[in-house]
Order: sequence, then structure tokens, then C-alpha cells
Amino acid sequence: MDALLIVIIVAAIAGLACWALSLITRDTSWVDRAWSIVPVVYVWILVGGAFAAGDGSARVVLMGVLATLWGVRLTFNFARKGGYTGMEDYRWAILRKRMKPWQFQVFNVLFIIGYQMTLLVLITLPAAVAAQNPSGLTGWDALFAAAFLGFLVGETVADQQQWRFHQRKKDAGGTLAPGFATDGLFRYSRHPNFFFEQAQWWAFYAIGATAAVAGGAGILGGALNPTIIGPALLTVLFIGSTIFTESITAGKYPAYAEYRRTTSMLVPWPPRARAAVTSA
Repeated sequence: MDALLIVIIVAAIAGLACWALSLITRDTSWVDRAWSIVPVVYVWILVGGAFAAGDGSARVVLMGVLATLWGVRLTFNFARKGGYTGMEDYRWAILRKRMKPWQFQVFNVLFIIGYQMTLLVLITLPAAVAAQNPSGLTGWDALFAAAFLGFLVGETVADQQQWRFHQRKKDAGGTLAPGFATDGLFRYSRHPNFFFEQAQWWAFYAIGATAAVAGGAGILGGALNPTIIGPALLTVLFIGSTIFTESITAGKYPAYAEYRRTTSMLVPWPPRARAAVTSA
């Protein structure tokens, strides 16, 4: 059986399982729990398919290793925050209150389950491109793999800084000015972990594109190939999610308005000058 077809079947089963569990438990965070796991499974299915077809290469193995490192790190971070103990994402609870029950269930099927589970397949498809274009590693592969690892380290640092802030906040009784992290990488981006998460999958796409170019596809169809839809839609998802998350944060913390004015939303960038304070 074709490896991509196996991926689609596994994804369909995973999506149906997440939907059923969301109805049984009234908890819509099952996709969140699968987020860092199923892409790793998909990539290794594609790697195994490549070798089964006689098209295995060091490049597809490299992509499998990179995806695994991403998955292990993200799973660890999600687990330590209580993600696997039945804790639902607070944003879904807010949306549930804003919608009628039937509207939320439609949103659950089409977006929480449908869009996100499809997206988790799409971001892994550059591995299929690499499997279809077996060739030796190049300097471009080394560059993009190094970029992936750099982004992985960046996200690790950002998540650790955020974790330490929330631990200090917890130790302080739940209140710690200004209410959100602003030090370290958060001085340069309001969501550095979100930026690095997306950047890793753009680097992953670039490795697949390198394979296509090495296979003679050229710019169109090679450097720019249909699997770009994966990281592109991931970026769309993160931008939308960030806007919604920030609307909640801004309502809780008055200081967030100034932080938002002075600090880049995603791309790390030197902060703008703070507004001058005038006195009567």
C-alpha cells in the first residue's frame, strides 16, 4: 500500500477518535494532545514507505529525525503543563460560552478536528517529496537542517522562560506584575515560541524542496511546490490563534496594551520605545 495512503487512513482514524472522545468527555482538547505525536508518526510512515519502495535516502531519515526531535520536545512541554491530565484549552471553553451548542459542534468538526488534523498531515508532506526524489545530501540540506535545529532551540528557550515565569507567578499566589512574561526572548516577541514553531516547519518544507530541486524540478514545482500549503496554513492558524489569545489577555491585563504597542507579535525584533509619561 502507498505510504501516503496509509498516512491518510491513519489521520482519518485519529481524527474520528479525537471527535468521538470530544463528545464522550465534553473536552475538545484531544487534537491538542495528538498535535505533537501524529506528525511524527506520519513522517516515519513516509520514511518507511520510501525504503520499502527502494527510494530510501539519508535525507528522508534526516527529516524523520528532525520531526522526532520536534515531537519529543513539544510533547514534554505540553505534558509538564498538564496537557495530558484532562485539562482543556481555556480558549475552547470561552468559545463554547459564546456559541450555541450546535454552532460549537459544527466548529468542533470543521475547525478543531477537520482543519487541524488535515493541517498535521499537510506539514509532513515535504517528506513525501523527499521520498519521491531520492538523492544525496547537499549543503542546502545541511543549512536547512541547522536552521530547523536553531529554531528548535529557540522554541525550547522561549517555552522554558515562559514556564519559569508561570512558576514564579504560581509561587507568588497567582499574581505577578505585569501578569505575563516580558523578559528574555519575550522582550523581542510577544510569542517567540509561536514564531519558532512555525519556522521549524518552513525549514522542514525547505528540505523537501531541496530534494525536488536536486531531482530536476527547478523553481516552480521544486523550490516552490504544492507542499508549501502546509507551513502556509500553519502560519495562518497561528496568526488567527494569536489574535484571539491576545484579545483575552488584553482584557485581563491593562499593561498588555503597552506591551503590544512596543513588542513585535511574532518575529523577534528590537522593541519600540515606550510611550513618554506626561505629568500635569
